Amino acid sequence: MTMNCFEQARRVVIKIGSSTLTHKSGHINIRRMEQIVKILSDIRNSGKEIILVSSGAIAVGVGKLGLPERPADTASKQAAAAVGQCELMYLYDKMFAEYNHNVSQVLMTRDIVENKQRKQNAENAFDRLLTFHTIPIVNENDTVAVEEIEFGDNDTLSAVVAQLTQADVLVLMSDINGLYSGNPRTDSSARLIPRVDTIDSHIKAIAQGAGSSRGTGGMITKIHAAEIACGAGIDMAIINGEQPEQLYRLFDGEAVGTHFAAHPVKKEELP
Repeated sequence: MTMNCFEQARRVVIKIGSSTLTHKSGHINIRRMEQIVKILSDIRNSGKEIILVSSGAIAVGVGKLGLPERPADTASKQAAAAVGQCELMYLYDKMFAEYNHNVSQVLMTRDIVENKQRKQNAENAFDRLLTFHTIPIVNENDTVAVEEIEFGDNDTLSAVVAQLTQADVLVLMSDINGLYSGNPRTDSSARLIPRVDTIDSHIKAIAQGAGSSRGTGGMITKIHAAEIACGAGIDMAIINGEQPEQLYRLFDGEAVGTHFAAHPVKKEELP
């Protein structure tokens, strides 16, 4: 099976989860981050526009502050995010610069896309950043986000960004190969589902589960992201972030992970 939509895509949104970017200690997994940056730089060199949605600010902040675990209270999480975001962007800037690519930081909250004028401003900013050949790096603005304006997880945020920027495809790099028929960590008979054309109650049922200690989502948040993306005519894939070289295979049109097929959308249906 081929996945030509990824091979032919010009504008791509790629989301990297906390469990991909960090060790269990909470500190940055430097080797993997360097691998991802190198591969993304090469893909950018091939002519694709890349928007990176990166988790990890809170996890990195927890590690840098020497906290024993991810805090539960909002103020501490916001403080950890403020510290961690600086470190995260410093590393991205340094690593991408080695391959002659500029990065830009975009911090978002839900009220940006729910307000017509702010949404237009965000669309214009993304468009200009890509025109300037930068790689926008997006995260939720955890330092100021409260329940009323938070996305809650970066899977959802990445789908919203894909829709906002009219991306061709969305790729979620996770700590699992894709969507399985059961929980592969506890069910030896679970099998990878290579393609999902319709997200129904069965798909949602098998996706139930918690995320890792370093992230906020699980497979169910990825299914929600697929609903948003596919409903906007954007194909989505879930691949294993522990094997970043899979990005090459995906954009070469090979069947990798789980492909969620986009729904046909008429122009007048787009927001």
